[in-house]
Amino acid sequence: MYYIRIKSNVMKKIILSVFVLTSLQSCVVSTAAKAVKGVAKVGYKAVKGTVKGVGWAVSKANGKIDKDRIDGTWKVIGVYHGSFDAFNNDNNPDSSFSSECTDGFDQIIFNSKKSKFKPVHCSSEKVSWEKYDFEFGKNPSTKEKENYIEFNSSNYISVIDINSKTMILEGNLMPKLAFSGGKLYLLEKIK
Repeated sequence: MYYIRIKSNVMKKIILSVFVLTSLQSCVVSTAAKAVKGVAKVGYKAVKGTVKGVGWAVSKANGKIDKDRIDGTWKVIGVYHGSFDAFNNDNNPDSSFSSECTDGFDQIIFNSKKSKFKPVHCSSEKVSWEKYDFEFGKNPSTKEKENYIEFNSSNYISVIDINSKTMILEGNLMPKLAFSGGKLYLLEKIK
């Protein structure tokens, strides 16, 4: 009788183990399927077009972006005439950016250690450095929780996303381009 009871307990443990492993495996497969489906949706929305070989990423960064990512010299390679939301809903967004520069290009230089930046028109125009604050929170101009840059105490630029090669900003970044309706900027890191 003692032998049967042990065997019965061992069988219960084996059956319970098999049941638990099967349940966990189905959860993992289900979660993986949801993740792939989510990545596919994000992948579809993430690139809608290219400008000079660089893709327009339209998905906003999730959470806080490291302040040091903005550091460096960024070349303006694309400008969308409209807001981020308009671009996101546009079936065929195009970059209508045409530079007036003959010898250089429009660029923005960020120094994250000193929290200063300067937009430079045609790579040669002398512009003074402007102090900025890189924040994550409720942007006073858009009323959304996002990464943004505040400068001159009342100007705000939304930071849509930054990676090692590209950055996308929304707002009145360069006054010369903003007058023509440019609001969404695609920048490529050059230094």
